[in-house]
Amino acid sequence: MRSPGQVAPSVRNGAPAEETIAEPRWPPAVALLVFVALNIALRLWLPSGGVISFPWLVPTVEVVLLALLLVGQPARLPARRRWVRPVVLTVVVVLVLAALWSTGLLVADLIHGSSLTQSPTRLLAIGGLTWLGNNLAFGLLYWLMDGGGPLARMRLRTPVDLAFTQQLSPEIAPPSWRPAFLDYLHLGFTNATAFSPTDVLPLTHRAKYTMLVHSTVALALFGLIVARAVNAFA
Repeated sequence: MRSPGQVAPSVRNGAPAEETIAEPRWPPAVALLVFVALNIALRLWLPSGGVISFPWLVPTVEVVLLALLLVGQPARLPARRRWVRPVVLTVVVVLVLAALWSTGLLVADLIHGSSLTQSPTRLLAIGGLTWLGNNLAFGLLYWLMDGGGPLARMRLRTPVDLAFTQQLSPEIAPPSWRPAFLDYLHLGFTNATAFSPTDVLPLTHRAKYTMLVHSTVALALFGLIVARAVNAFA
């Protein structure tokens, strides 16, 4: 198993082909496992209602996605498993929609008031988990969207949807560097924190507007939670 960013030569018809990245599956799997554990812990602690009206929906989607990632590695799929990518992409889109739905319910609870949002501890816990869920879901979406996904990016020489610093300044990166899942997860968190592109530039309309939705949701969620939590602590 090679670490992200490490290259491996491929061979076709007895001749070495262009070097490509052998991207491991464990980073997205570990990220999902941690988030599933946090989701289950929160749902066991908090009463049902409001933002957790469907308490096991999001964890179920995450477990399905985790199983798909373990069944077929999106970075190196044999021909018989090419069905994995569209299924994984569909599940990730469902996860993004579920994260946006949870954000909308939490914002509505903050505006209209509920017993859940009256407690600063519970509010910060569920708000922080919702924020983490948005960043993880969008990080997975960036990972699968950019250049057609991990498998397609192996054959690309130039960036398609997202341009990373190492691609814009190749002299600072190892030869044949390609972004891996951890790079897209980092993008998800920086985009949600700075509310704008930082070290990664969106190049296509789908990348720009995906980042626009992500940063707008993060701004609304962060602003309302901080304002309500400060008021509750006062």
